[in-house]
Amino acid sequence: MILNVKSSKKNEFIEITGDVKKLIRDNEWRDGILVLNIMHTTAGLTINENADADVKKDLLKALDALVPNIRFEHYEGNSDSHLKSSLVGMDLTLIIEDGKLQLGTWQGIYFCEFDGPRNRKVKLKFIGN
Repeated sequence: MILNVKSSKKNEFIEITGDVKKLIRDNEWRDGILVLNIMHTTAGLTINENADADVKKDLLKALDALVPNIRFEHYEGNSDSHLKSSLVGMDLTLIIEDGKLQLGTWQGIYFCEFDGPRNRKVKLKFIGN
């Protein structure tokens, strides 16, 4: 199963929690593991606070400070995006119990764009019943 994500900025965190919950409901997944994976080298997936939008801004600022766009050798000029993707990671494993995604009160699922704007894909695989 594929979830399409459209980014509008070079760097942004796009919350996809609602989309994932809808897929769980629509497919009637009850109990099991849901794996999310992206097949992109300049994007990532993470779970973090979704109550305060400043958290997303702070995370992006911190990643920019950790990985400045210095003079890299990669001819496309987006090595900073590749490094951010490696730091954040490209997959998540989530638990579903009784048809409900098991996340903490303040947690949301984010697609992390580091080389946008682009059309991206998140692959989902449910294992369970």
